[in-house]
Amino acid sequence: MGFWAALEEIFHSARQQHCWMHKTGNILNYLPKRTQPKARKMLHDIWQAETREEAHLGFDLFIATFEAKYPKAVERLIKDRGELLTFYDFPALHGQSIRARNPTESASAIIRYRTKLAKGRLSRQGLLHMMFKLGQSAEKSWRKLRDFAHLADVIQGVDFVNRIKHSTRDLAAA
Repeated sequence: MGFWAALEEIFHSARQQHCWMHKTGNILNYLPKRTQPKARKMLHDIWQAETREEAHLGFDLFIATFEAKYPKAVERLIKDRGELLTFYDFPALHGQSIRARNPTESASAIIRYRTKLAKGRLSRQGLLHMMFKLGQSAEKSWRKLRDFAHLADVIQGVDFVNRIKHSTRDLAAA
């Protein structure tokens, strides 16, 4: 069972956000080199859009531009459309942390490297202890989550629309 399957099984309401950096690379692999700069710009325009609606317009433009000649590239984008825009449902300053997996991957790189070096010479308990200590050491250089004040809202399930806190009371009064 993979990470996302386990997460979904244990935390049913957890939302997935696919990594834009990896998705961009995967899509560009299906395009010829000469079209990649234009496609990269269009993909960046999608995830840099101010609102989810603008992002959907960017999706539609990318699809209209490339679908006829490069259907496999477009298929890669279409299949994860919802998971690529999850970050619009969270505070704006959390977006950078949510959109890309790179910070978590680089943080766990030292753990992966040291685990490979051990080559099975450690007991399970020893390996867990080493991973824990390496994680403790690595966390000293981790950046704090931006806009920490909104974390309580996220935990309580407050709605965010286009990365802005959404209050149903304000809408009812209007």
